[in-house]
Amino acid sequence: MLDWIRIGLLGLGLAFVATGLLPLRDATESVERIGPLLVFLVGIIVLAELTKEAQVFDAIAARMAVLGRGDYAALFLLCTAFASFVTIFLNLDTTAVLLTPVMLALAPKARIAALPLAMTTIWLANTASLLLPVSNLTNLLGMAKIGLNAQEFAARMWAPQIASILVTMAFLWVFYWRRGERRDLRYTPPVLEPVADRVLFGAASAGCLLFIGALLLKVEVGIAAAGAALIVVAAFLVRDRARLTWSLVPWQLLIFVTGLFLVVPTLSRYGLADMMMWLLGAERDPYRTAAVGAGLSNVINNLPAYTAVEAVIPPGERDQLLALLAGTNVGPVVTPWASLATLLWFESCRRHDVRVPMARFLLTGTGLAVTGVLATVWALTVTT
Repeated sequence: MLDWIRIGLLGLGLAFVATGLLPLRDATESVERIGPLLVFLVGIIVLAELTKEAQVFDAIAARMAVLGRGDYAALFLLCTAFASFVTIFLNLDTTAVLLTPVMLALAPKARIAALPLAMTTIWLANTASLLLPVSNLTNLLGMAKIGLNAQEFAARMWAPQIASILVTMAFLWVFYWRRGERRDLRYTPPVLEPVADRVLFGAASAGCLLFIGALLLKVEVGIAAAGAALIVVAAFLVRDRARLTWSLVPWQLLIFVTGLFLVVPTLSRYGLADMMMWLLGAERDPYRTAAVGAGLSNVINNLPAYTAVEAVIPPGERDQLLALLAGTNVGPVVTPWASLATLLWFESCRRHDVRVPMARFLLTGTGLAVTGVLATVWALTVTT
């Protein structure tokens, strides 16, 4: 069903161009804007998928459980740190799509309650995605207009990121991890298993570290992701060519993003921009901007929400743009469709027979969205 929605969105965008509702020049500019973004998406998803196939995530998750020595509080700190690290450096979709199955597979081996692990991955996939441009697609979309490089962006967002992670950790512990919720006093540390191929394991680990190092050295994100992915692909060509299939290419996401950048500009030409300006108001208040971004994200998904609101914010309003990112990154934790990562996470939980109580998901997500967005924007404003 999701695939047909993505294809339909691209078809609608192409129809807008064909009928002249979106001038060809505007469509070309929109697609050129996301060109480097699409290169990054392919590179980072291929890198993450092959890293998972090389059992890097499995090894780290198992060692975290062993390091926790049966203590849930220690495991909680380790899991939140790991999920935050993966989100920050390898993108929120990596945490939601690839780390979730690893965590859920670990649960029965160590007799760990599955729901706390699942909620940790999806909440931190969203709320820990503020620090770097690569952490979230919305960050990459806004970089040109915000006018900061990766290091300047991180220097501006470190305080909001810490605030959002701390609030998320508090909600996770109270509603999912404390003994009254998980029921068990301790868990059983798993027996460590050797990786199947140490060469692939080493190559994938090196690729991830090189990608992170390239970001610190200010290499353009698309080039960094593509270069790291090529290293791991080369290793698989030599050691396990059968795993290199076209399914590694995230064509669904490429179609969705391209269609989005044809449909939203068209709608903005015919009334959507006026509606967004009315919602934001003339005061350009950061709290109101973040609230609009969070609310729209939970209604229509955070990517179209961000692009629709960003279109009416002038380039000079950097603080308002950052507040919008706070709303569209931290806020989409209420509805199942609020972010693409959440949709894919629900599918992963279904495949692993993990029941997610919907009323509890909605209520706790609402509390986290309101509290997290307020804390994040507060941290943003006091560090301006």
